[in-house]
Amino acid sequence: MSTNPGPEERNLSEWSRRLTQALQILDLEVDHKMLVDLAEESSENVGPHAGLISTFLVGYAAGLSKTSGRKAAEEAVQTAADTAFQLAATGLEGPEGEGWKDSAQ
Repeated sequence: MSTNPGPEERNLSEWSRRLTQALQILDLEVDHKMLVDLAEESSENVGPHAGLISTFLVGYAAGLSKTSGRKAAEEAVQTAADTAFQLAATGLEGPEGEGWKDSAQ
């Protein structure tokens, strides 16, 4: 198994590096595969643009959480992503109600 990233992963890494520098969030390590998987599953089960909205909302939810440091930020992203994956798996027919209200933070 090769450890060399393919062209898409190199492009995503370079883009993430440039964008995080421009946004001045230098200590963030972006999990490209997780975000791409979430975007694809959301788009497939909900609609073509649901992936964009899902990944944005995961980042937003993570940003709202009270974190300090890189590890805590990564955990906040993962927690929000886990919730998004659960909903994306069921599309628009998924669970609703109070049980989901504070699940991402």
